[in-house]
Amino acid sequence: MDIATSRVGQALVVTVMDSRIDAAVAIEFKEAVRTEAESPGNPVILDLSNVTFLDSSGLGAVVAVMKLLGAERRLELSGLTPPVAKVFRLTRMDSVFTIHSELPGALRATG
Repeated sequence: MDIATSRVGQALVVTVMDSRIDAAVAIEFKEAVRTEAESPGNPVILDLSNVTFLDSSGLGAVVAVMKLLGAERRLELSGLTPPVAKVFRLTRMDSVFTIHSELPGALRATG
């Protein structure tokens, strides 16, 4: 799983570079994000703008990352492509996460 991290203000931005988060990479994704999230930063913004496919295992991995961060660190999402946004909408997880249409908006909201 290829991810990149950066810090903008107080936020830790974790960008998923791969196009898929599915059953084949869900565990690897969760571990990669967990490792990167050991760095300080609140909120953690998960940039999914490169992800064009997310299945139920991938969704479960995103939820698991939120739980790993705990209540004291927020996980926010940004840049959901239409197919990924549809998964969040159909499962009503769009009401669980703060979702920003693009990364700059996410950073302005946290700044």
